[in-house]
Amino acid sequence: MLDPAIDFLISHFNGVTYIVLMMIGLHAMTGKSNLVKKLVGMNIFQWSIILFVVSLGAKRGATIPIVLGGHGGPAVIEAHQYVNPLPHVLMLTAIVVGVATTGVALALLLRIHRRYGTLEEDVLIDRLRASRNAE
Repeated sequence: MLDPAIDFLISHFNGVTYIVLMMIGLHAMTGKSNLVKKLVGMNIFQWSIILFVVSLGAKRGATIPIVLGGHGGPAVIEAHQYVNPLPHVLMLTAIVVGVATTGVALALLLRIHRRYGTLEEDVLIDRLRASRNAE
């Protein structure tokens, strides 16, 4: 017999994996001072949420929600036989928004690097304070 903690981890592998990915992304966003690392952390966090929501919509042994036969099809449709497509559709939108956000963030990081010569947060703050005091 397995240890109860190991048995829990094995039986909830998906959830544990998503939580670990979320914590890695959260740590990178809050604990790192390099802006590129913060952006990568944001992407890891975002993708862990997307994977989690898509996994919630998955169902073993289910089929796509298309009723065959038109008007002469089955009179009763049993919902438990179908996969809910809504989480997948919503996550497609989240993927598009995430890619756009990453593109804009990368463009901003390029501009910041060209202007200030660094992407380290504390160095940027010092340079911004110095430029404000010079004015």
